[in-house]
Amino acid sequence: MGFWTRMNDKGVRARAVVAACAVAVAATVWGVATAADSGHGPAHQNVSRQKEAGNRAGQAGPQRPQRIPEGIAHASEGGANAVNITIDDGPDPRWTPAVLDVLEKYGAKATFCMIGPQAKAHPDLVKKVVAAGHRLCDHTMDHDTAMDKKPVAYQEQQILDAKRLIEEAAGAGAEVDYYRAPGGAFTPDSRRIAAAHGMRPLGWNVDTKDFGKPGTAAIVDAVKRELGNGPTVLFHDGGGNRAQTVDALDQVLAWLGRQGRPTGFPVHTAPEGPDAS
Repeated sequence: MGFWTRMNDKGVRARAVVAACAVAVAATVWGVATAADSGHGPAHQNVSRQKEAGNRAGQAGPQRPQRIPEGIAHASEGGANAVNITIDDGPDPRWTPAVLDVLEKYGAKATFCMIGPQAKAHPDLVKKVVAAGHRLCDHTMDHDTAMDKKPVAYQEQQILDAKRLIEEAAGAGAEVDYYRAPGGAFTPDSRRIAAAHGMRPLGWNVDTKDFGKPGTAAIVDAVKRELGNGPTVLFHDGGGNRAQTVDALDQVLAWLGRQGRPTGFPVHTAPEGPDAS
């Protein structure tokens, strides 16, 4: 083989290598673009994370920074006409299912303020609450109404241990959105601890006194009489016989329907700025 023949062969091989490299690069670039378009590439993952960072209302596009205020929530995300139904001290194997049935009957939503050990004992009920589209609230481990007189370390343990048990019982990445101090025994420290862990402190405007079993009519009357104070109503599904509560909740939801008042959830997050209540 002559010198020029060998040189020509080398040139062909060199051009072939260059062409192969170009094809490989193009394929790689095309593959990345295709993966992003098909929902499996890094670009898609980044978009997904950005979407997940949107606010609780699920609005698309850029959002103002959101935070959990330390101020105690009373207002409703549903607006001035909405009513927040809150249910405390469960879950209870007898009364929580009955409350859930009433809520489903009226297409109503509620926030369930759960005791940590109760949630651990009845994870099936916690899962039912979440599956029905209701929200979770931390109501501590021991329902200690004197928490505001206890050391900060004790308050933190009561709040965070309960949060962990409720979320473990709920499973599937469910989160606790609120913290309600037993008997309203909030402190600046407990509100700070809750907010730092994603839980808005949650108050109430209407105390139905259903815990004392005053009678179904008295519970219903308390709601009608006090709802002008604000939209967040306190009921119980734990701590004893809650038959009066179940009956009263049925009547209250029917009355709210006739008034054209929907149920909603307490305000959870707020844009940067003064606390919203």
